[in-house]
Amino acid sequence: MTTDGLTYAGRLSDFAAGTCHRVRAGGRTLVLIRHGDGVYALDNRCPHMGFPLDRGSVDDGILTCHWHHARFDVTTGGTFDLWADDVPAFPTTVVDGDVWVDLRNGRDELAHHRRRLRAGLEQNLSLVIAKAAVSLVEGGADPREPFRIGLEFGTRYQSDGWGPGLTVLTCMMNLLPHLPPEQHARALFHGLSNVAGDSSGSPPKFEVGPLPDAPADPATLKRWFRRFVDVRDATGAERCLLTAIQAGTDQAAIADMLFAAATDHRYLSTGHVLDFTNKALEALDIAGWDLAETVIGSLARGYADAGRMEESNAWRRPIDLVEILEATFEDLPDILAADIKPTQWDGRADLIDTVLGEDPQAIADSLTDALRQGADPVELADAVTQAAITRVAQFHVTNEFGDWDRALHTLSFANAVRGGLARSGSRELVRGIYDAAMSVYLDRFLNVPPARLPSANGHTSGAELLASLPDLLDRQQQVDEAAGLVVDYRATTAPVESLLESIGGNLLREDRDFHTIQAVEASIHQANLSDDPADATLALVAGARYLAAHAPTVRSQGQTFQIAQRLQRGERLFEEAPA
Repeated sequence: MTTDGLTYAGRLSDFAAGTCHRVRAGGRTLVLIRHGDGVYALDNRCPHMGFPLDRGSVDDGILTCHWHHARFDVTTGGTFDLWADDVPAFPTTVVDGDVWVDLRNGRDELAHHRRRLRAGLEQNLSLVIAKAAVSLVEGGADPREPFRIGLEFGTRYQSDGWGPGLTVLTCMMNLLPHLPPEQHARALFHGLSNVAGDSSGSPPKFEVGPLPDAPADPATLKRWFRRFVDVRDATGAERCLLTAIQAGTDQAAIADMLFAAATDHRYLSTGHVLDFTNKALEALDIAGWDLAETVIGSLARGYADAGRMEESNAWRRPIDLVEILEATFEDLPDILAADIKPTQWDGRADLIDTVLGEDPQAIADSLTDALRQGADPVELADAVTQAAITRVAQFHVTNEFGDWDRALHTLSFANAVRGGLARSGSRELVRGIYDAAMSVYLDRFLNVPPARLPSANGHTSGAELLASLPDLLDRQQQVDEAAGLVVDYRATTAPVESLLESIGGNLLREDRDFHTIQAVEASIHQANLSDDPADATLALVAGARYLAAHAPTVRSQGQTFQIAQRLQRGERLFEEAPA
């Protein structure tokens, strides 16, 4: 019975003081609690895991759920345990001994879940993050909103700066266009939880700030930035970046500053510095460049602290790759400054074969020759990336398992070089093409012997193939089988987007793994860029093989997400009989 917006809940005399009473009113299940001089109505589902709160107990005005012992103020529904969330509370009125409840919830649900997302990030609470992601995305929020919250949090509360968590978050946003809408919240959950895990236990990153009234000359700031990175001075490097941003330096020039310093030394931190930089810039494209100071500033420490491959034995012995590169780089400024008429470069296939070969001097010379012939640096970077794809696609499973990561580092770095050149046209970044090619060369033993690339087996139903992929990934090390499935699918007339959706969706089934997420995102990106169907297929073979090598995982994170989704949708994890 409802009157003037109030719903009848029962007689006051029916509710004994200090006890919990389950009531059905207006299609909702409530718990009514008589405490002191009042009677209070709360939603009967514990917001943590949905356990009926009427099975709990009240002591001194505190309601305790008996499953995980979450505690709530009976008068407001507010929780004392941040992992639980507040219980929706409804005003009550007593008229002539009758209890009436106002079920009109005036809470701004989207604002509430934004706050809960921040709390989940701060406390590293996966279930809270999952519930917030589901509630925001399924509640109509733009996915960029929770992404932006995670980006701001991760760049402010991780003293070491940009790291794997923020990279995973950006990879997930890049994958959203290839996932069905019902998977968007799950992708964000993976990224946001990774950010929370990276930041957990870390001191915050304190602001450095730009130089006061500093000159706004981008060339000077770029020179200083490179100098400070060279001497491993993270604070000086960061102040140069922030000064350039505050002075209004355009985005391409900011990127050029970063790319120059990222390639002043060889293959910094096995490619992570450039990959992180590329992802940070992509994140700003998504979230907005008004966050540039915190996002770009978070990169500086990684630049200053990075390992430099000129200090590593592998790049120095038995062949001194650094010496080859330094000699080659002496000619680059003149080559890049020369007025060479752009040509229709047709040496891609030959270059890929050379990069996959065993002569580092020939690799360097081939790249230089292509530049002299008028090849676009982006074309060269794309060819080297395809060579890196080949290393993963033909990675033999007799290798040490950890060597998958070695091949992946090269691919991620090459992909970042290509993305950076397409973004800014940085002349210094052209050196990254050579670094990536040398890393492909160093990975050559991972293809000894090369894994055999499968041939199509005549399947005609793409839908049946995709339906079999989850079962295949339920078994360990189905690497060649996953590759064969991709090749068979590409031989059908089924749309490639369905294959990308399937690969991405199966990635989300697994527990988060930084390198697997990188591999799948990079392979899908490279496949989308390719005009050659064979090259696109090879890229997807590489991604599928990497995913299959690292599946199945425990998939505990998927269970967490499913619980959050069921709770948000109002499903009953615990069936209640009508009152």
